[in-house]
Amino acid sequence: MFYTSEEGLVLASASPRRRELLESLGIQLQIIPSCVDEGPLEDEEPAEHVMRLSREKAQEVANRADVKGRWFLGSDTIVVQDGHLLGKPCDTRQAGEMLRMLSGREHQVYSGYAIHDRKKDQSTTGSVCTQVRLRQLTGAEIAGYIASGEPLDKAGAYAIQGLASYMVSDISGSYTNVVGLPLAEVVDVLLNLGAITLPPQHSARENQVSDLSP
Repeated sequence: MFYTSEEGLVLASASPRRRELLESLGIQLQIIPSCVDEGPLEDEEPAEHVMRLSREKAQEVANRADVKGRWFLGSDTIVVQDGHLLGKPCDTRQAGEMLRMLSGREHQVYSGYAIHDRKKDQSTTGSVCTQVRLRQLTGAEIAGYIASGEPLDKAGAYAIQGLASYMVSDISGSYTNVVGLPLAEVVDVLLNLGAITLPPQHSARENQVSDLSP
């Protein structure tokens, strides 16, 4: 659906979910994970946290001399419950703690994004927040889900697009944001910067519609 600039777009993330979201739109990328410490700073607000990490990830990969490309996309996702930032659990015990904390309650999912233009040495950043509620989970459900292995590399210890889909009773806001990348916002920025473009036939069709408008 979209053409990627010949100057190249790099996804500074190892997340298969972010790659799949972008590639589902026909966007071609290089995948080069960043090496950035993802710990929060003192008194850092959730939106500031995910935007800072997104920017640092994009710039860290862009600063590597052996990497080619002009556009670098970084992203970070966290879950927030009662002011507590929940990243990826370090083990099954912590995964259980997170799921019990989220069970039957509403929480927020923040995803940040940053597109760094290596040619201009400029970054465009933003963040999106989605409200999510999980149904009340039993101890057996939590134990079974942890045994699947899915929670261990997910912020907040669950994957809305995976086995945990049945756990989500309500969502307000961007679904792809909860998956790991606010796709509508990121695509808008990529289009505005020229990192991606619409195919010629789409542009022509849009012009025809515009001509027919009163």
